[in-house]
Amino acid sequence: MGEQHHGGQLIAGSIRDEGIDVVFTLTGGHISPIYDGCRDAGIRVIDVRHEQAAAHAADAYGRLTHRPGVAAVTAGPGVTDAITGVTNAFYANSPMVLLGGRNPLALDGMGALQDAPQIELLRPVTKRADTALETRRLREVMGNAFRDALAHRMGPTYVDLPMDVLMTPVDVDQVVAAGSRATSPAGADPDAVARAAELLAAAEHPVVLSGSGTYWARASEELGWLASTAQLPVYVNGMSRGILPSKHPHLLGLTRKHALRQADVVLALGVDFDFRLGYGRLPAFRDDVTVIQVDPQADRIGHNRVVELGIVSDVKSFLAALAAHEGRLGRAQATPWLEELRADEERRVAARDEASRSDSTPVHPLRFAREVARWVDPEAIVIGDGGDIVAHTAGQVRGEHPGHWMDSGPFGCLGVGAPFALAARHVHPDKPILVVYGDGSFGLNGMEYESAVRQGLPFVGVIGNDGAWGEMKAFHERVYGAEGMVAQDLSQATSYDGMVAALGGYGERVERPQDIGPALDRAQESGVPAVVNVLLDRTFRRESTAAYGG
Repeated sequence: MGEQHHGGQLIAGSIRDEGIDVVFTLTGGHISPIYDGCRDAGIRVIDVRHEQAAAHAADAYGRLTHRPGVAAVTAGPGVTDAITGVTNAFYANSPMVLLGGRNPLALDGMGALQDAPQIELLRPVTKRADTALETRRLREVMGNAFRDALAHRMGPTYVDLPMDVLMTPVDVDQVVAAGSRATSPAGADPDAVARAAELLAAAEHPVVLSGSGTYWARASEELGWLASTAQLPVYVNGMSRGILPSKHPHLLGLTRKHALRQADVVLALGVDFDFRLGYGRLPAFRDDVTVIQVDPQADRIGHNRVVELGIVSDVKSFLAALAAHEGRLGRAQATPWLEELRADEERRVAARDEASRSDSTPVHPLRFAREVARWVDPEAIVIGDGGDIVAHTAGQVRGEHPGHWMDSGPFGCLGVGAPFALAARHVHPDKPILVVYGDGSFGLNGMEYESAVRQGLPFVGVIGNDGAWGEMKAFHERVYGAEGMVAQDLSQATSYDGMVAALGGYGERVERPQDIGPALDRAQESGVPAVVNVLLDRTFRRESTAAYGG
């Protein structure tokens, strides 16, 4: 008999061979063999207090490294607890693999403890969901999971791991190897690229929309080339924030709504026409606008609106091909259209900055955002976890590097803050990490401060505390009136800072705007997981869309 490995060791070996150095988990007997395998393989195990947090952390690891994050959870409620985090990754196109424990195959259908229809539950929100039926095939099953997680568009996959499959030892030389994968991205059709160059060159009011697909394709340099060569205004959303540095002369933000309503040609790079872009329809876009949509997934092209030119390609390959048409696209100086947008942008920034200078107490939300933005280091990873307060702050925090701003994404899931920070601290041990919380969102995974303290994973959180579910309160009040407030309020007296201090971190409460920066300095200098709890003006309301994004 040759060398033998049990299933947990085979799983850990697969993870290690992908270049993944950590697994996020909450302990459970069904998955104990995986921990044993990770110990042998030198893979770090970061454990959390709720399986949702493990899935969120794996999501963030995928975003930060472009390698699948891995979360391992126990059977039944462990898997169902993780589904929210998996779903968030699914809509954000984050590569991750969820490993779920399962009762032994010999007990299947007999009503064992923590039994659940896990494959059926995960299939709608994953790219692939498999049950490992034989220990010898675990490497093959894991290879399939990693392959599909990384295939464009990327996303989560799930592997169901019966306990007997994990625990059974097998001869290493009998293990089935993982399959091969594609090694190059999908390229763009040359005729379609030429047509795109022609449309952009002829446009009077062109606009570039850069979405998460640009980030996943690592197309920062190519996008910068296009913007500068063709003198095009660029607007970003999703993981594309930071794809161009904040001072890039062609990167705009506050004028997007105006620009899209005037644009005659829109180049959509890795973008979804969802609620963030008015579904690509009137009144967000002109009815006669010409849309060029580039996406590696064919069935995303033309979703919600007709496009003039749909190009199935990853963004980097498309932009590289477009560079061959530099002679047609090149403009020596800024167009009147670009100058008009820049001037409008400057006016809007000035108006916002004037509102953000308020010295009132409690703190005005825009002043909160200004103080946070002034404090943030250009190298910092900033995580947004909330509604209104994150919208305020995202508009002022400058993104200097790709992947250095993260929020939940289009699923709109609260609670990502601390779990994302755990992953960010592991991936970037030397970078500043800041989580911007609403007081509502803090409560969803606030106990993960204990996980951070216990495992030496410090970060700084700042809470914009308006004593309410602010975004929802504004919506509810518009519909039902101030007298109809039900389930909208929280208490500003709640000592979130005291909670973090009690868990072994650093906490501070702030009531004046001029104290925000110094408090953040002290939090950073504490060297432990920290939170600054800032009391905001409860009466302020942000103009927003309907609660469903319409």
